[in-house]
Amino acid sequence: MGEKEILLTEEGLKKLEQELDYLKRVRRREVATRIRDALDFGDISENSEYDDAKNEQAFVEGRIATLEKILRNAKLIERNPGDGKNGNTVAVGATVTLLDLDSNEEFVFTLVGSPEADPSEAKISNESPVGKAIIGRPEGAVVEVEVPDGTVRYQIVKISG
Repeated sequence: MGEKEILLTEEGLKKLEQELDYLKRVRRREVATRIRDALDFGDISENSEYDDAKNEQAFVEGRIATLEKILRNAKLIERNPGDGKNGNTVAVGATVTLLDLDSNEEFVFTLVGSPEADPSEAKISNESPVGKAIIGRPEGAVVEVEVPDGTVRYQIVKISG
């Protein structure tokens, strides 16, 4: 069974590649130095410095493995005419303005692949409930999104590339 394809913008791909490079070239060496220094303290059975360094090493190696898997399965988002750029339909990579039809509030965000999602930067995943509801839909469309408190209705006001 093949692994799941992961959609990334060019910006997101570069960011993940830079993080992987940093972890491999810098963090691995820093952690290895911490482990060596901790071993110099002697008995490792009660050496908290050693335990902390080994835990950090496990975290760094886990993150490296995760990033390598993401990058191995990454598909760069290709913008097609009519997919968001010209305002025709919502596609991954498009910037979308939604109007909450109940509160009359507008939200602007970019639809990205799940590894790039960061609500604090107004980037939501194509796999999120909102992302799933709007993808492939045209400007003016009204979508309903199930949330814990019920259903929220949004209108797609604007789509830009």
